[in-house]
Amino acid sequence: MIIKKFQGKTEEEAQALAKKELGNDVTILNIKNVKRKGLFSFLRKPLVEVTAAQEEEKEKERPALKPVLKPVMPQVIPDPPKDDQKDKVIEEKLESLHTLIEKQLVKEAAEDEKEAESFETGEDHHVEFMKLIYNTLIDNEVDEKYVNELLDEVERVKTQKTSIDAVLSIIYQKMILMFGQPAGISEAEHGTKLIYFVGPTGVGKTTTIAKIASKLSVNDKKKVVLLTTDTYRIAAADQLRTYANILDTPFRVIYTCDEMVTAVSDYKDADYILVDTAGHSHTNAVQKNSMLQFINCIEDTVEKEVFLVVSATTKYRDLLSIADAYAQLSDYKLIFTKLDETTTLGNLFNLRLHTGAGLSYVTCGQNVPDDIEAFSPQSTVKQLLGGR
Repeated sequence: MIIKKFQGKTEEEAQALAKKELGNDVTILNIKNVKRKGLFSFLRKPLVEVTAAQEEEKEKERPALKPVLKPVMPQVIPDPPKDDQKDKVIEEKLESLHTLIEKQLVKEAAEDEKEAESFETGEDHHVEFMKLIYNTLIDNEVDEKYVNELLDEVERVKTQKTSIDAVLSIIYQKMILMFGQPAGISEAEHGTKLIYFVGPTGVGKTTTIAKIASKLSVNDKKKVVLLTTDTYRIAAADQLRTYANILDTPFRVIYTCDEMVTAVSDYKDADYILVDTAGHSHTNAVQKNSMLQFINCIEDTVEKEVFLVVSATTKYRDLLSIADAYAQLSDYKLIFTKLDETTTLGNLFNLRLHTGAGLSYVTCGQNVPDDIEAFSPQSTVKQLLGGR
Protein backbone atom coordinates (compact mmCIF):
# COMPACT_ATOMS: atom_id res chain seq x y z
CA MET A 1 0.00 0.00 0.00
CA ILE A 2 1.23 3.49 -0.91
CA ILE A 3 0.52 6.20 1.70
CA LYS A 4 1.40 9.84 0.95
CA LYS A 5 0.51 13.32 2.16
CA PHE A 6 -0.52 16.14 -0.14
CA GLN A 7 -0.84 19.82 0.78
CA GLY A 8 -2.84 22.59 -0.85
CA LYS A 9 -4.43 25.92 -0.07
CA THR A 10 -7.82 24.19 0.09
CA GLU A 11 -9.08 20.67 0.72
CA GLU A 12 -10.16 20.38 -2.92
CA GLU A 13 -6.72 21.36 -4.17
CA ALA A 14 -4.98 18.81 -1.92
CA GLN A 15 -7.34 16.02 -2.97
CA ALA A 16 -6.85 16.91 -6.64
CA LEU A 17 -3.09 16.52 -6.20
CA ALA A 18 -3.60 13.14 -4.54
CA LYS A 19 -5.84 11.88 -7.35
CA LYS A 20 -3.46 13.20 -9.99
CA GLU A 21 -0.57 11.17 -8.60
CA LEU A 22 -2.27 8.10 -7.16
CA GLY A 23 -5.39 7.80 -9.32
CA ASN A 24 -9.09 8.53 -8.93
CA ASP A 25 -9.71 5.47 -6.75
CA VAL A 26 -7.42 6.86 -4.04
CA THR A 27 -8.57 6.47 -0.42
CA ILE A 28 -8.49 9.57 1.81
CA LEU A 29 -7.31 8.58 5.28
CA ASN A 30 -7.07 11.95 7.02
CA ILE A 31 -7.63 15.69 6.45
CA LYS A 32 -6.17 18.40 8.68
CA ASN A 33 -4.80 21.94 8.72
CA VAL A 34 -1.03 22.29 9.09
CA LYS A 35 1.17 25.30 9.71
CA ARG A 36 3.49 26.37 6.96
CA LYS A 37 7.14 25.52 7.51
CA GLY A 38 9.90 27.99 8.18
CA LEU A 39 9.77 31.69 8.86
CA PHE A 40 6.48 33.60 8.95
CA SER A 41 4.54 30.38 9.64
CA PHE A 42 2.65 32.29 12.33
CA LEU A 43 1.77 35.04 9.86
CA ARG A 44 0.58 32.94 6.94
CA LYS A 45 -2.64 31.02 6.43
CA PRO A 46 -2.25 27.29 7.19
CA LEU A 47 -2.35 24.68 4.45
CA VAL A 48 -4.79 21.79 4.18
CA GLU A 49 -3.04 18.40 4.34
CA VAL A 50 -4.64 15.25 2.97
CA THR A 51 -3.26 11.79 3.79
CA ALA A 52 -4.15 9.42 0.94
CA ALA A 53 -3.61 5.71 0.37
CA GLN A 54 -3.53 3.56 -2.77
CA GLU A 55 -3.11 -0.18 -3.15
CA GLU A 56 -0.05 -1.24 -5.10
CA GLU A 57 -0.57 -3.12 -8.34
CA LYS A 58 0.32 -6.52 -6.87
CA GLU A 59 -2.25 -6.04 -4.15
CA LYS A 60 -5.02 -5.24 -6.59
CA GLU A 61 -7.44 -7.95 -7.56
CA ARG A 62 -5.97 -10.22 -10.25
CA PRO A 63 -8.07 -11.25 -13.26
CA ALA A 64 -9.82 -14.60 -12.89
CA LEU A 65 -7.99 -17.65 -14.31
CA LYS A 66 -9.57 -20.06 -16.75
CA PRO A 67 -10.92 -23.09 -14.94
CA VAL A 68 -8.96 -26.36 -15.11
CA LEU A 69 -10.95 -29.60 -15.14
CA LYS A 70 -10.03 -31.92 -12.32
CA PRO A 71 -11.55 -35.10 -10.94
CA VAL A 72 -14.28 -34.27 -8.53
CA MET A 73 -13.21 -35.24 -5.04
CA PRO A 74 -15.39 -35.21 -2.01
CA GLN A 75 -14.64 -32.16 0.12
CA VAL A 76 -15.28 -31.37 3.68
CA ILE A 77 -16.84 -27.92 3.90
CA PRO A 78 -15.69 -26.17 7.10
CA ASP A 79 -18.16 -24.46 9.33
CA PRO A 80 -18.46 -20.72 8.65
CA PRO A 81 -16.53 -18.59 11.12
CA LYS A 82 -18.46 -17.29 14.06
CA ASP A 83 -19.20 -13.57 14.37
CA ASP A 84 -16.53 -13.03 17.01
CA GLN A 85 -13.94 -14.65 14.72
CA LYS A 86 -14.92 -12.28 11.88
CA ASP A 87 -14.58 -9.28 14.21
CA LYS A 88 -11.15 -10.44 15.32
CA VAL A 89 -9.91 -10.72 11.73
CA ILE A 90 -11.21 -7.21 10.89
CA GLU A 91 -9.63 -5.73 14.03
CA GLU A 92 -6.26 -7.28 13.18
CA LYS A 93 -6.35 -5.77 9.67
CA LEU A 94 -7.33 -2.34 10.98
CA GLU A 95 -4.60 -2.43 13.61
CA SER A 96 -2.02 -3.38 10.97
CA LEU A 97 -3.12 -0.52 8.71
CA HIS A 98 -3.13 1.96 11.60
CA THR A 99 0.43 0.96 12.59
CA LEU A 100 1.64 1.38 9.01
CA ILE A 101 0.13 4.86 8.71
CA GLU A 102 1.45 5.91 12.11
CA LYS A 103 5.01 4.85 11.27
CA GLN A 104 4.97 6.76 7.99
CA LEU A 105 3.55 9.93 9.57
CA VAL A 106 6.15 9.85 12.35
CA LYS A 107 8.90 9.45 9.75
CA GLU A 108 7.66 12.38 7.69
CA ALA A 109 7.27 14.58 10.80
CA ALA A 110 10.91 13.90 11.69
CA GLU A 111 11.96 14.85 8.17
CA ASP A 112 9.96 18.09 8.40
CA GLU A 113 11.62 18.97 11.72
CA LYS A 114 15.06 18.28 10.28
CA GLU A 115 14.31 20.50 7.29
CA ALA A 116 13.14 23.32 9.59
CA GLU A 117 16.40 23.09 11.59
CA SER A 118 18.34 23.30 8.34
CA PHE A 119 16.36 26.40 7.40
CA GLU A 120 17.27 28.06 10.67
CA THR A 121 21.00 27.47 10.33
CA GLY A 122 21.88 27.29 6.64
CA GLU A 123 23.45 30.31 4.95
CA ASP A 124 21.47 29.58 1.79
CA HIS A 125 18.28 29.90 3.78
CA HIS A 126 19.41 33.28 5.11
CA VAL A 127 19.53 34.41 1.51
CA GLU A 128 16.10 32.93 0.86
CA PHE A 129 14.80 34.65 3.96
CA MET A 130 16.04 38.06 2.82
CA LYS A 131 14.41 37.44 -0.56
CA LEU A 132 11.17 36.63 1.23
CA ILE A 133 11.33 39.89 3.20
CA TYR A 134 12.12 41.81 0.01
CA ASN A 135 9.21 40.29 -1.91
CA THR A 136 6.78 40.76 0.98
CA LEU A 137 7.58 44.47 1.30
CA ILE A 138 7.41 44.99 -2.46
CA ASP A 139 4.04 43.21 -2.56
CA ASN A 140 2.87 45.68 0.08
CA GLU A 141 3.96 48.49 -2.28
CA VAL A 142 6.88 49.75 -0.22
CA ASP A 143 9.16 51.73 -2.54
CA GLU A 144 12.04 49.54 -3.75
CA LYS A 145 14.67 52.10 -2.76
CA TYR A 146 13.47 52.05 0.86
CA VAL A 147 13.39 48.24 0.86
CA ASN A 148 16.98 48.10 -0.39
CA GLU A 149 18.13 50.68 2.16
CA LEU A 150 16.52 48.70 4.97
CA LEU A 151 17.92 45.33 3.94
CA ASP A 152 21.40 46.76 3.23
CA GLU A 153 21.47 48.14 6.75
CA VAL A 154 20.39 44.78 8.17
CA GLU A 155 23.14 43.01 6.20
CA ARG A 156 25.73 45.32 7.75
CA VAL A 157 24.75 44.53 11.32
CA LYS A 158 24.01 40.80 11.09
CA THR A 159 26.65 38.07 11.15
CA GLN A 160 26.73 34.46 9.95
CA LYS A 161 25.81 33.36 13.46
CA THR A 162 22.76 35.63 13.64
CA SER A 163 19.65 33.47 13.67
CA ILE A 164 16.76 34.17 11.33
CA ASP A 165 14.57 35.07 14.31
CA ALA A 166 17.15 37.67 15.33
CA VAL A 167 17.29 39.07 11.79
CA LEU A 168 13.50 39.36 11.73
CA SER A 169 13.62 41.17 15.07
CA ILE A 170 16.22 43.61 13.70
CA ILE A 171 14.06 44.37 10.63
CA TYR A 172 10.94 44.81 12.77
CA GLN A 173 12.66 47.19 15.21
CA LYS A 174 14.33 49.23 12.47
CA MET A 175 11.05 49.75 10.63
CA ILE A 176 9.37 50.92 13.83
CA LEU A 177 12.22 53.38 14.42
CA MET A 178 11.90 54.63 10.84
CA PHE A 179 8.19 55.29 11.40
CA GLY A 180 8.86 57.10 14.67
CA GLN A 181 6.38 57.81 17.42
CA PRO A 182 2.78 58.81 16.56
CA ALA A 183 2.45 62.59 16.21
CA GLY A 184 -1.05 63.31 17.44
CA ILE A 185 -2.69 66.55 18.51
CA SER A 186 -0.97 68.09 21.49
CA GLU A 187 -2.27 70.66 23.94
CA ALA A 188 -1.15 74.26 23.71
CA GLU A 189 1.36 75.30 26.34
CA HIS A 190 -0.98 78.20 27.09
CA GLY A 191 -4.15 79.46 25.46
CA THR A 192 -5.80 77.99 22.40
CA LYS A 193 -4.39 75.49 19.91
CA LEU A 194 -5.38 76.37 16.31
CA ILE A 195 -5.41 73.32 14.05
CA TYR A 196 -5.75 73.42 10.26
CA PHE A 197 -6.71 70.39 8.20
CA VAL A 198 -5.59 70.54 4.57
CA GLY A 199 -5.60 68.12 1.68
CA PRO A 200 -7.07 67.23 -1.71
CA THR A 201 -10.77 66.71 -2.38
CA GLY A 202 -12.46 63.40 -1.69
CA VAL A 203 -10.15 62.09 1.04
CA GLY A 204 -12.71 62.40 3.86
CA LYS A 205 -11.25 65.49 5.50
CA THR A 206 -14.52 66.85 6.96
CA THR A 207 -15.52 63.46 8.41
CA THR A 208 -12.06 63.08 9.91
CA ILE A 209 -12.35 66.48 11.61
CA ALA A 210 -15.71 65.44 13.07
CA LYS A 211 -14.16 62.25 14.48
CA ILE A 212 -11.30 64.15 16.12
CA ALA A 213 -13.62 66.86 17.45
CA SER A 214 -15.87 64.20 18.98
CA LYS A 215 -13.00 62.50 20.79
CA LEU A 216 -11.60 65.80 22.08
CA SER A 217 -15.01 67.03 23.22
CA VAL A 218 -16.65 63.86 24.53
CA ASN A 219 -13.71 61.74 25.67
CA ASP A 220 -11.23 64.40 26.75
CA LYS A 221 -13.82 66.96 27.92
CA LYS A 222 -12.12 69.77 25.99
CA LYS A 223 -13.79 72.91 24.68
CA VAL A 224 -13.75 72.64 20.90
CA VAL A 225 -14.71 75.12 18.17
CA LEU A 226 -15.27 74.18 14.51
CA LEU A 227 -14.53 76.60 11.66
CA THR A 228 -14.63 76.07 7.91
CA THR A 229 -13.06 78.10 5.14
CA ASP A 230 -14.55 75.77 2.51
CA THR A 231 -16.98 78.16 0.81
CA TYR A 232 -16.77 76.27 -2.47
CA ARG A 233 -18.98 73.40 -1.34
CA ILE A 234 -22.14 74.23 0.60
CA ALA A 235 -22.56 70.56 1.50
CA ALA A 236 -19.21 70.54 3.32
CA ALA A 237 -20.22 73.47 5.53
CA ASP A 238 -23.63 71.91 6.23
CA GLN A 239 -22.01 68.61 7.14
CA LEU A 240 -19.65 70.20 9.65
CA ARG A 241 -22.48 72.36 11.05
CA THR A 242 -24.51 69.20 11.68
CA TYR A 243 -21.64 67.61 13.62
CA ALA A 244 -21.17 70.84 15.61
CA ASN A 245 -24.86 70.80 16.60
CA ILE A 246 -24.61 67.17 17.71
CA LEU A 247 -21.52 67.92 19.81
CA ASP A 248 -22.99 71.21 21.02
CA THR A 249 -19.87 73.13 19.97
CA PRO A 250 -19.62 76.56 18.30
CA PHE A 251 -19.42 76.63 14.51
CA ARG A 252 -18.67 79.40 12.02
CA VAL A 253 -18.09 79.76 8.28
CA ILE A 254 -15.03 81.91 7.48
CA TYR A 255 -14.91 83.89 4.22
CA THR A 256 -11.96 86.25 4.74
CA CYS A 257 -8.75 86.51 6.70
CA ASP A 258 -10.28 89.26 8.86
CA GLU A 259 -13.09 86.90 9.82
CA MET A 260 -10.49 84.28 10.76
CA VAL A 261 -8.71 86.73 13.05
CA THR A 262 -12.02 87.74 14.64
CA ALA A 263 -13.09 84.12 15.20
CA VAL A 264 -9.81 83.22 16.90
CA SER A 265 -10.21 86.25 19.17
CA ASP A 266 -13.86 85.43 19.94
CA TYR A 267 -13.05 81.87 20.93
CA LYS A 268 -9.81 82.51 22.80
CA ASP A 269 -11.14 80.54 25.77
CA ALA A 270 -11.43 77.36 23.70
CA ASP A 271 -8.90 74.54 24.07
CA TYR A 272 -8.93 73.70 20.35
CA ILE A 273 -10.11 75.47 17.21
CA LEU A 274 -10.34 73.00 14.34
CA VAL A 275 -10.34 74.56 10.86
CA ASP A 276 -11.63 72.69 7.80
CA THR A 277 -10.09 74.11 4.61
CA ALA A 278 -11.30 73.74 1.05
CA GLY A 279 -10.11 70.62 -0.69
CA HIS A 280 -8.55 71.29 -4.06
CA SER A 281 -6.09 69.98 -6.60
CA HIS A 282 -2.51 70.34 -5.43
CA THR A 283 -1.75 71.89 -8.83
CA ASN A 284 -4.24 74.78 -8.35
CA ALA A 285 -1.99 77.71 -7.43
CA VAL A 286 -4.84 80.16 -6.73
CA GLN A 287 -6.58 77.96 -4.18
CA LYS A 288 -3.26 77.03 -2.54
CA ASN A 289 -2.42 80.71 -2.04
CA SER A 290 -5.87 81.35 -0.59
CA MET A 291 -5.43 78.55 1.94
CA LEU A 292 -1.96 79.81 2.81
CA GLN A 293 -3.39 83.24 3.62
CA PHE A 294 -5.84 81.72 6.11
CA ILE A 295 -2.94 79.94 7.81
CA ASN A 296 -0.57 82.92 7.93
CA CYS A 297 -3.07 85.60 8.91
CA ILE A 298 -2.97 84.45 12.52
CA GLU A 299 -0.07 85.81 14.53
CA ASP A 300 2.52 83.49 15.98
CA THR A 301 1.25 84.28 19.48
CA VAL A 302 -1.35 81.54 18.85
CA GLU A 303 0.00 78.01 18.64
CA LYS A 304 -0.79 76.39 15.28
CA GLU A 305 -0.57 72.90 13.79
CA VAL A 306 -1.28 71.72 10.25
CA PHE A 307 -2.42 68.21 9.36
CA LEU A 308 -2.27 66.96 5.78
CA VAL A 309 -5.09 64.49 5.19
CA VAL A 310 -4.49 61.97 2.38
CA SER A 311 -6.11 58.73 1.29
CA ALA A 312 -4.28 55.40 1.54
CA THR A 313 -5.85 54.46 -1.80
CA THR A 314 -4.13 57.28 -3.72
CA LYS A 315 -1.40 56.25 -6.17
CA TYR A 316 2.11 56.59 -4.80
CA ARG A 317 3.27 59.02 -7.47
CA ASP A 318 0.27 61.28 -6.82
CA LEU A 319 0.90 61.13 -3.07
CA LEU A 320 4.44 62.38 -3.61
CA SER A 321 3.17 65.31 -5.70
CA ILE A 322 0.54 66.18 -3.08
CA ALA A 323 3.03 66.00 -0.23
CA ASP A 324 5.58 68.15 -2.06
CA ALA A 325 2.95 70.75 -3.01
CA TYR A 326 1.71 71.19 0.57
CA ALA A 327 5.24 71.20 1.95
CA GLN A 328 5.70 74.55 0.17
CA LEU A 329 2.92 75.95 2.35
CA SER A 330 3.72 74.72 5.82
CA ASP A 331 5.18 71.99 7.97
CA TYR A 332 2.55 69.35 8.62
CA LYS A 333 1.72 66.03 10.20
CA LEU A 334 0.09 63.21 8.25
CA ILE A 335 -3.36 61.64 8.57
CA PHE A 336 -4.17 58.64 6.37
CA THR A 337 -7.81 57.84 5.58
CA LYS A 338 -9.61 54.89 3.95
CA LEU A 339 -7.35 52.14 5.24
CA ASP A 340 -10.38 49.86 4.94
CA GLU A 341 -10.37 50.37 1.17
CA THR A 342 -6.86 49.07 0.50
CA THR A 343 -4.98 45.83 1.10
CA THR A 344 -1.49 47.38 1.10
CA LEU A 345 0.00 49.89 3.53
CA GLY A 346 3.31 50.61 1.83
CA ASN A 347 2.34 54.22 1.11
CA LEU A 348 2.33 55.01 4.84
CA PHE A 349 5.97 53.95 5.05
CA ASN A 350 6.89 55.64 1.76
CA LEU A 351 5.37 59.03 2.60
CA ARG A 352 6.80 59.02 6.10
CA LEU A 353 10.33 58.56 4.72
CA HIS A 354 9.78 60.94 1.77
CA THR A 355 8.44 63.85 3.84
CA GLY A 356 9.89 63.26 7.28
CA ALA A 357 6.44 64.23 8.61
CA GLY A 358 5.06 62.38 11.60
CA LEU A 359 2.05 60.10 11.21
CA SER A 360 -0.76 61.02 13.58
CA TYR A 361 -4.05 59.26 12.86
CA VAL A 362 -5.52 56.65 10.52
CA THR A 363 -9.19 56.14 9.66
CA CYS A 364 -10.93 53.01 8.45
CA GLY A 365 -14.58 53.83 7.81
CA GLN A 366 -17.31 56.48 7.92
CA ASN A 367 -18.57 55.98 11.47
CA VAL A 368 -18.15 59.00 13.72
CA PRO A 369 -16.30 58.89 16.07
CA ASP A 370 -15.34 55.20 16.10
CA ASP A 371 -13.47 54.69 12.83
CA ILE A 372 -10.31 56.58 13.75
CA GLU A 373 -7.32 55.69 15.88
CA ALA A 374 -3.84 56.91 16.67
CA PHE A 375 -1.26 55.61 14.23
CA SER A 376 0.39 52.40 15.49
CA PRO A 377 3.91 51.72 14.15
CA GLN A 378 3.89 48.21 15.63
CA SER A 379 0.63 47.14 13.99
CA THR A 380 1.56 48.71 10.66
CA VAL A 381 5.01 47.09 10.51
CA LYS A 382 3.50 43.69 11.33
CA GLN A 383 1.11 44.07 8.39
CA LEU A 384 3.89 45.22 6.07
CA LEU A 385 5.83 42.07 6.96
CA GLY A 386 2.91 39.86 6.03
CA GLY A 387 0.85 39.73 9.22
CA ARG A 388 -2.88 40.35 9.58
